[in-house]
Amino acid sequence: MPGAKYARKWLWRWRSNPLRRHDDIVESWIVLAVWAVFAVGGAVAGLVTAHAADEVFAQQRAERQSVRAVLLNDVPRATPAIGTTTDRRTAAVRWTTSAGSTRTGRTLVDTGLKAGSEVTVWQDGHGRLTSAPPDPTEAAIESGFLGATAVAALGGLVFGGGAIARHLLDRRRIDEWGREWALVGPHWGHKTS
Repeated sequence: MPGAKYARKWLWRWRSNPLRRHDDIVESWIVLAVWAVFAVGGAVAGLVTAHAADEVFAQQRAERQSVRAVLLNDVPRATPAIGTTTDRRTAAVRWTTSAGSTRTGRTLVDTGLKAGSEVTVWQDGHGRLTSAPPDPTEAAIESGFLGATAVAALGGLVFGGGAIARHLLDRRRIDEWGREWALVGPHWGHKTS
């Protein structure tokens, strides 16, 4: 049973052993606490972050509305540049808000359009131009990514803190060994000098 042998080897700090030091017990509790905080805290942080992001995206979809706008200037076709993936430019547009007032502003539109062309723009609840809200699929992907990022950030903090605590324990053990060697070392035979 190689699994039992591995578990016994891994849990050696928990077993009674004459060579086990107090620092070994402290280290085992630190390792257990780090993994417990990561497992529980990571799950909670990831779910809370993903849920909060999903709510923000849903709110954006609810409050933003598309309106028809008129392009005020020609938008010449852009020459393809290295590294660009979109064929859109910022241009001036005029639109009528839901309250009936006429406004002008700048937003991204497709290139190659002439002045007077109708384009679809997005406005927020106050009638200001804004970007299009993410569709539910994009929102779900981004929420999942943000949740995973929260888990990774928490993991970095927790494992970093655990590594620092274990490093301090190692330094303490090395200092203890040095003090014990200073007491025992001179009794181990004659000196060559």
